[in-house]
Amino acid sequence: MTHLPDTVTKPTTSNHTLIWYGLGLIALLAAPFLFYPVFLVKLLCFALFACAFNLLLGSCGLLSFGHAAFFGAAGYVAGHAAKEWGLPFELAILCGTASAAVLGFLFGYVSVRRSGLQFAMITLALAQLIYFLAWQLPFTHAEDGLSAIPRGKVLGLFDLDNIMVLYYTTAAIFLFGFIAMHRMTNSTFGQLLRAIRDNEPRAISLGYEVNRYKLMAFVLSATFAGLAGSTKAIALKIAALTDVHWATSGSVILMTLLGGLGTLLGPVVGAGVVQAIEDHLSSLPADFAVFGLFRLPPITAIIGAIFIICILLFRRGIVGEIQHWLDRRSGK
Repeated sequence: MTHLPDTVTKPTTSNHTLIWYGLGLIALLAAPFLFYPVFLVKLLCFALFACAFNLLLGSCGLLSFGHAAFFGAAGYVAGHAAKEWGLPFELAILCGTASAAVLGFLFGYVSVRRSGLQFAMITLALAQLIYFLAWQLPFTHAEDGLSAIPRGKVLGLFDLDNIMVLYYTTAAIFLFGFIAMHRMTNSTFGQLLRAIRDNEPRAISLGYEVNRYKLMAFVLSATFAGLAGSTKAIALKIAALTDVHWATSGSVILMTLLGGLGTLLGPVVGAGVVQAIEDHLSSLPADFAVFGLFRLPPITAIIGAIFIICILLFRRGIVGEIQHWLDRRSGK
């Protein structure tokens, strides 16, 4: 079939969205002169990870509780390829991303025939299997993880140990992934995913192979998550069990919801907020007294409370609420 289903509406790019993109590009270029570049590198990796998750949940409506498996597994493979095999930066990233794509195909083939809670639980169970393998396989070094991963050079010329080269290389990778996902969500393929999300029975009745499109979306999402995980492992010189833990899957869900589900810039903003909060609170002890009267709970509880407040106040997410307000102002 060459025509689109009736449930599909062609997406448009508003002037407000173009302004957001322009401001974001300027901020991306100027950021290392205003903030610590290594923190920004980590932020961009998680922003790309959140965008990859949003491609699956926001466009296709599939809630995965196991995306940390692709993020963390790709980091292990890329780190091992760079450290033990001596591969250059580009090939190490490619190996990690390819491993995430293969893993995404296997996960998707098993899970996309289910939906809702069943789909979420299957992805969580499969991700826990990857966590177990990361704990047991010899090349991952269990709880010690991979450390001292060499960064190498970009194109064999620019040393990634130079912090500015590292930042702008990571920024270029992020922009590549972001633009690619933007093109996908605004293509015919993205329209079909939204049609499946909004009215799957109708898409089936029109003759579309729904499970095939879901599998494609799942593999693409896993691939970009792997790209983020590979970049993070080499840029920060470490791949650890926390990268494949279920809590990392929960964090990326919160980033996406906090920033704005279904929006392109929402996951980026959500990742920035989450990483800034975690970085700011990381120096605090596990619990501490306030004015000597009572003790606050651990940092994770504080972050959880902040998330609850933000989600209650911004049900569409931060970017979603701003876009909604701007659309109302413009009379749309």
